[in-house]
Amino acid sequence: MPRVAFHTLGCKVNQYDTETMIEAFRARGYDIVDFDSEADVYVINTCTVTGRGSQKSRQIARQARRRNAQAIVAVTGCYSQVAPEEAAAIPGVDVVTGTQNRREIVDLVERAAAERRRYAPDAGPAAADHATSIVSVGDVMATRAFEEIPIGEFTGRTRATVKIQEGCDQFCSYCIIPYARGPMRSRDPARVCDEVARLAAAGYKEVVLTGIHLGAYGAGLAEKVNLAGLLRRLAPVPDLVRIRLSSIEPLEVTDDLIAALVENPKVCHHLHIPLQSGDAAVLKRMNRHYTPEQYQEVVRRVVAALPDIAVTTDVMVGFPGETEENFLNTYALAGALGFAKMHIFQYSRRPGTPAAALPDQISNRVKEERARRLAALDESLTRAFQTRFLGRTLPVLVEEEAVNGRSDTLAGLTSNYIRVVFRGPEELKNTVQNIRLREARGDFVLGDLA
Repeated sequence: MPRVAFHTLGCKVNQYDTETMIEAFRARGYDIVDFDSEADVYVINTCTVTGRGSQKSRQIARQARRRNAQAIVAVTGCYSQVAPEEAAAIPGVDVVTGTQNRREIVDLVERAAAERRRYAPDAGPAAADHATSIVSVGDVMATRAFEEIPIGEFTGRTRATVKIQEGCDQFCSYCIIPYARGPMRSRDPARVCDEVARLAAAGYKEVVLTGIHLGAYGAGLAEKVNLAGLLRRLAPVPDLVRIRLSSIEPLEVTDDLIAALVENPKVCHHLHIPLQSGDAAVLKRMNRHYTPEQYQEVVRRVVAALPDIAVTTDVMVGFPGETEENFLNTYALAGALGFAKMHIFQYSRRPGTPAAALPDQISNRVKEERARRLAALDESLTRAFQTRFLGRTLPVLVEEEAVNGRSDTLAGLTSNYIRVVFRGPEELKNTVQNIRLREARGDFVLGDLA
């Protein structure tokens, strides 16, 4: 069997998209192997949300070519969607596709292999030097329909990601993703329910609903349905233990959505609500459509309804024009809200976005210093959140075995996103166990089987 290996950069949406391509290759008789192995085909699902993401995408593609000079190397995803010429210019890249028409990738890879053989009968390294990259990147901004590619299995995971929404119309001034993913479109709710039911029947205890703009679910559908309504439809799915939501915008955390979380015990008590900045002037320049006060009110309502909920967030430092005072406003708001976890990003200038042309770009030195200060705050906030639950017994979905090389050590997540490490037999993997939390250790909490 021909061997194909995948490497995924970026978000949960990218992880889902990779799984659709894995299924396509498996259906055509390919053997799926680890990316560190020698393969006949390497597929890199790229990211471009930051300059580092684009750089890493190019680096991984070059590594694949060095791993096997005779392999077909394909790059797909956000970076190749917005910069197809750059992707095609990476030495040794044979196929370039974007963020749509993923069913075509096997055909394109096999076409590239056939063209390679025209230049050298043994399809050796000399062929790779002479073949021209096949570029198949369409106009994603003209796309209006959700690309339906159902998944029945996730490689090596106990949680399954289900993509229910694609695209974004928000156009934050720093963000390249609307240009990479196109306009908003939503997946038919019946298709979502079918896929979740199939995954639950296959043994997946938790599904993570994801999308580029998850809270806008329902946009583009003839049927009137929103994210809260979809959660209510998923509640009766047999064998499904948990539903987790990925990132959702602040003003889309409505009273209806909060009610759906309260009503449905399957929905995890965890919301990831991007803040980006706690300063009103910076938020306005970012083209974020809320104020710090509105954000704070959203979190207040969520915590009032679900006192044990984990609210996690994204924070950006060093946006053009961000003063020390602006930064301190962000720092103070984050501290006041007591996030369970902050993902801290340094502003990355993305060509083609409005923010790239703004004056008063911030130096790397200042961005790094502010990121360090927020990271220290994040560490203390995470520890404080974990400490609240010490001594309590919480259900944990066991996802990992042999933690740190020990066959009797397991790890998993609580509903409210605390990673718990405990001793137990490996057959507990992919089961829900009651664990008594006893000691906070930074990124995780030590616990004991109850």
